[in-house]
Amino acid sequence: MTFIDFCLIIIIRDIYGIQKGEQIMRCPYCDYEDTKVIDSRFNEGKQRRRRICTVCGKRFTTYESIERPELLVLKKNNTYEPFDKAKLIRGLSFAVKKRPVSGQEIVRIADEIESLAFPMGQISTAQISDIALEKLKKLDSVAYVRFASVNKEFDSVERFLETIELLRTDDVQKK
Repeated sequence: MTFIDFCLIIIIRDIYGIQKGEQIMRCPYCDYEDTKVIDSRFNEGKQRRRRICTVCGKRFTTYESIERPELLVLKKNNTYEPFDKAKLIRGLSFAVKKRPVSGQEIVRIADEIESLAFPMGQISTAQISDIALEKLKKLDSVAYVRFASVNKEFDSVERFLETIELLRTDDVQKK
């Protein structure tokens, strides 16, 4: 990203005030606070606006998006940490390694978990694990067992066998 690109992308937090019901956006070139919107489109979940400065005449683009409140994750030791979708994707990726599951499917699962959790404001690691297991069970049984072995803390071979037997029973019931 070039310096100009950096200057052109201004997030809604850079809005300095409200005047006559309109939002005032400062020009990134001359810092004048009156710009005119010449084009507005909704693009990739964001409002994209082309603007022109009424003083220097230069054009720039702003992107406005909703800033969601922070989603907190309750860990097993009763501490909280911010939800990290990348961490969830890494865990799911380890489970599906060398399996016929695309990266898009992993991201879709992570997005679904995040969407389910946001209305609650917080979610436990156990809930995240249960939802991920439910999704992986439908997607790939080997990935399901791999993910379960880590997140359910399998401590013996018997736990693996129990999980595999549950998968077999579910498959027989579905048929």
